[in-house]
Amino acid sequence: MIRDKSAKTPAKDAPKKKAANKAVPAKAAKISAADAAKVPAGKKGIIAVAAPSFRRERALIKRGVWPVAGCDEAGRGPLAGPVVAAAVILDPDRIPRGIDDSKRLTAEAREKLFDKICATAQVSVAVASPSRIDRDNILRASLWALKRAVVALPEAPRHVFVDGRDRLDTNCDCEAVIGGDGIVLSIAAASIVAKVTRDRLMCALAQDCPGYGFEQHKGYAVPEHLDALDRLGPSIHHRSFFAPVAAARAKHMPWTVEPVQDLFSVTAVKVQIEAAVEIDASANL
Repeated sequence: MIRDKSAKTPAKDAPKKKAANKAVPAKAAKISAADAAKVPAGKKGIIAVAAPSFRRERALIKRGVWPVAGCDEAGRGPLAGPVVAAAVILDPDRIPRGIDDSKRLTAEAREKLFDKICATAQVSVAVASPSRIDRDNILRASLWALKRAVVALPEAPRHVFVDGRDRLDTNCDCEAVIGGDGIVLSIAAASIVAKVTRDRLMCALAQDCPGYGFEQHKGYAVPEHLDALDRLGPSIHHRSFFAPVAAARAKHMPWTVEPVQDLFSVTAVKVQIEAAVEIDASANL
């Protein structure tokens, strides 16, 4: 039996387009994976985050509103240490390059920018201690520190940008910007000043209270900190009413924990009724 070779062998002029098309995506996938592996840690992904700008401050300057300050705080979440608030009035003609949300910067970059900001801008810092946090709660203590930082500026601002959703009770206009440390340049500068100042304070507290590792985790609730709390109990620098600290205090210092009254418990109530009570039968009750 003679078979038709033309049915089995493709023509020379007809390249394997489909096979080539199928091979391209696989090859491209290998190349993209290799390129992705070369991208430094923390840089992967396709989402580009814009740096904070001076646009809002310049808009106010064009309207004749000056000085304009930005303020932010550091240390709301930790179990120990103070809340540190900072306020900054940037000089429009001497703005340091590289200012960004402090959380996006390395510790080394924050330290360098801290020195540049303090050398070129008006800066003030206020601190709310753990005792104030215990007394007022963390939100009120943070707002108190932010207001104190604004008041302490060398020159009273006419407009203040504050990070978050809560406005400050100041003598000038105050504008709350959610996510402001990544949007408004003055707030970003304040976030750097607040973060660096608080980190330095926590390193100093680490020498005062060794064993907790404040110089490493800065008071945040990482496993090493929780383990130290369980072993050593809370220090004078811990925030008493934060749950892990309260639990450690109950374990190591139970006499300091006030018993909580059960509002749903049934208690016997004695009611004394006077016997000499006359009721007029003719009264229309």
